Amino acid sequence: MANLKEIRNRITSVSSTMQITSAMKMVSAAKLKKAQDAITAMRPYAEKLTELLQNLSSTLDGDTGGEFTKQREIKKVLVIAITSNRGLCGAFNTNVIKEVKSRAELYAGKQVDVFAIGKKGNDILKKTLTVADNQSGIFDNLTFDNVATIADSLTAKFISGEYDKIELVYNQFKNAATQIIQTEQFLPLAPIVSDKVSTAGDYIFEPSKEEIVLTLIPKSLKTQLYKAIRDSFASEHGARMTAMHKATDNATELRDQLKLTYNKARQAAITNEILEIVGGAEALKG
Repeated sequence: MANLKEIRNRITSVSSTMQITSAMKMVSAAKLKKAQDAITAMRPYAEKLTELLQNLSSTLDGDTGGEFTKQREIKKVLVIAITSNRGLCGAFNTNVIKEVKSRAELYAGKQVDVFAIGKKGNDILKKTLTVADNQSGIFDNLTFDNVATIADSLTAKFISGEYDKIELVYNQFKNAATQIIQTEQFLPLAPIVSDKVSTAGDYIFEPSKEEIVLTLIPKSLKTQLYKAIRDSFASEHGARMTAMHKATDNATELRDQLKLTYNKARQAAITNEILEIVGGAEALKG
């Protein structure tokens, strides 16, 4: 059994760790509320934009999307990996990294590059895959305009033929305890098929439907990327809050066990001292 001093040191260490994890949990909970409100407010807009694009595209020819829908032989693939800049958030980053590696294996024999958004993904993936770019700084000022710049850059890479396919891998926010790994095709745009297309009504379009669709597509791509990053941002804080909650519970349990061990060891030491005193007294009497 460890001596009393070692147990006291461990109790102090575990208590300090518990204070840190508890503070991190509260910080993540505060940030989660803001991030959750942002993604919840954005989803209806993103869904309505997609619905509008579907309604218009369903009445046009398949080539209306121009360069955005061009299907080429897949030789070069770019996978956008959205992770976090910090750790201590459970399997949040690990799940994205595993999925990115899985996508790379799926395209075996083809050039697969990674576009990293988040330091954790960049630091790990660059050891086994080619990281073409790293935009981890986007989380320092997460605005639509900054994300739109990245989306324009990615679109230019596809249109120029630098990549034949671009995919998104990120955590979709469901609730504080649940994040769902999503893999979405960013470019080329997949054929738009919807059972909810509204054909009722006779509308006059100004400008033409073709021009409206070509204007909406870049806007839709920017919104898709912004929504994915926002989803990941909210998921990160939810995952960290859950992880720190579990860590705090584990530290509390360990501290209680150590205190019990300390009290038992202290009681045993006191009992031994009493026995020694009583034995000494009996020896003197004899």
